[in-house]
Amino acid sequence: MGKITGFLEFERKLPARRPVEERLHDWNELEGKFSSEALAEQGARCMDCGIPFCHKGCPLGNIIPDWNDFIYRDRWEDAIERLHSTNNFPEFTGRVCPAPCEEACVLNINESPVTIKQIEKQIIDRAFEQGWVTPQVADEKTGKKVAVIGSGPAGMACAQQLARAGHDVTLFERADRIGGLLRYGIPDFKMEKHLIDRRMEQMAAEGVTFRTSVNVGVDVTVEELKSDFDAVVLSTGATQARDLPVPGRDLEGVHLAMDFLPQQNKVVAGDAVEGQITATGKNVVILGGGDTGSDCLGTSNRQGAASVHQFELLPKPPEERKAEDVAPWPQWPMILRTSSSHEEGVTRDWCINTKSFSGDPSGHVRKLHGVRLEWEKVEDGGRPKMIEVPGSEFEIDADLVLFALGFVGPEKPLLEGLGTEFDGRGNVVADARYATSVPGVFACGDARRGQSLVVWAIWEGREAARGVDEFLMGQTSLPASPML
Repeated sequence: MGKITGFLEFERKLPARRPVEERLHDWNELEGKFSSEALAEQGARCMDCGIPFCHKGCPLGNIIPDWNDFIYRDRWEDAIERLHSTNNFPEFTGRVCPAPCEEACVLNINESPVTIKQIEKQIIDRAFEQGWVTPQVADEKTGKKVAVIGSGPAGMACAQQLARAGHDVTLFERADRIGGLLRYGIPDFKMEKHLIDRRMEQMAAEGVTFRTSVNVGVDVTVEELKSDFDAVVLSTGATQARDLPVPGRDLEGVHLAMDFLPQQNKVVAGDAVEGQITATGKNVVILGGGDTGSDCLGTSNRQGAASVHQFELLPKPPEERKAEDVAPWPQWPMILRTSSSHEEGVTRDWCINTKSFSGDPSGHVRKLHGVRLEWEKVEDGGRPKMIEVPGSEFEIDADLVLFALGFVGPEKPLLEGLGTEFDGRGNVVADARYATSVPGVFACGDARRGQSLVVWAIWEGREAARGVDEFLMGQTSLPASPML
């Protein structure tokens, strides 16, 4: 414990974000950094609890009190060693993870939690600046070949761990660049893509082979996979988006969020996107109040939208955790969350059900037609009942409608070709070692657990690598999660 009275002496602080009027004119990250002295104060707030619930809150089981203490003591190299022992990519989680560790912080019971996420981000950024992040090349090669399909955070983590175990790993990606939704989902203002590129350099030096623009199951057949590789890992994500089949869905200007967001990421990367979907000068309506909706909002405002409305089907959450909350501390609370994109301008509304869209004679959307809802509690503890409020029908101008309604599971053609089993939600069934029903085929990340967080994806990738290594070698020396 760095400073016994630190949590009494220092208040929680975060670096200032760049002003809205500045950041709306570029695609650069918007959060600043602390000085080493200011960060040490934040690390000193950690109480080094007898039972550190931040471990339970973090899916990776990050050993958070240790690196908080190291930062307070100015032991940065020790901090990055401890951070990397559980997390392959803290530069990703330090930027886009919603920080369930902070919600589980013991200090969060009656005070503001430790700034864990900010400390994590600055540890890894400094480690790269100082040259402390180097390839970890296996001492011996096993001669075993593994195909990892899908290069999001689960696939990247799995591939890196397997390469460090000495296997020959090929990471397949159907897009033209590595990174999955980190590359072509999360906007650059939340996470710049050079962060992925520098990790790829490390992974390449460790022996990972990258194959982009390869649609496995089409460009590489299932038969070729089975004959060319000793094991296959499915880390394809849950990329099948939830749609909204209402009248007018087929009008021009009504799009899935993942038709919209990747195009801007490509433009920022220097690509020309013919017929790009843009919000410039348009009245934009975003359906869905989660992170993807927030990303659509920030992108729309930077493209120069005339107005942006964001509608959510569910009721507006409370601003603070309540005593009767069904998810009490240290669980993740269902409270109102305001992102940096919300600061930049939006009209938010809750309890809205979209009934239809109408358009102009050319077939372009011009109006959204909706109705307000009430949610009636069910006595037996079942799901609340959705009731339309009589006389609350309305319409709103809409030149661009974006569906940010979540995802319903992995796309099926490759998985069906391999013969994997699916659970009731359409996700790939895999056992405790991440092995599917098909011998030699493993699954991890969103493809196995459904739409989730980057931090869960990294954890699943690491654990799947242990399962593959044990399958190939009869045992594994890859590190287990502290949560196991």
